[in-house]
Amino acid sequence: MDFPMTDPATGQCLCGDATFSISGAFEAFFLCHCSRCRKDTGSAHSANLFFSAARITWLSGEASVRSFRLSGSRHAKCFCTRCGSALPFEQADDGMVVVPAGSLDGLIGMKPNAHICFADRADWDDDLAALETIDGLPG
Repeated sequence: MDFPMTDPATGQCLCGDATFSISGAFEAFFLCHCSRCRKDTGSAHSANLFFSAARITWLSGEASVRSFRLSGSRHAKCFCTRCGSALPFEQADDGMVVVPAGSLDGLIGMKPNAHICFADRADWDDDLAALETIDGLPG
């Protein structure tokens, strides 16, 4: 099932050097808890959109974009060399375009489809919805 999103969607890295547009409809939105995604995000999980028929167009800063592929796996990460922000990339083996949800500028229009690799989640990643919420930085 495809989900509506502004076409093309636009996004950028934190420093604004690398900007891009993505054309096409995304098919899935997953939160991945595998140890590889936790390491490359430094967080509880990655949050990625997946497109099987999409095109990435770099609007600026393509020279600052690098990718890393973990040998012996499908795990990859694309990032800005200036600020380190995660950026979209195309999987080498199947052409699937993977877009870090946080790199997009606009609304996504849906919630994630599922938590994946959930059995591999961090030991502190249970019942997080029960935590206190603070609008802004703790004071």
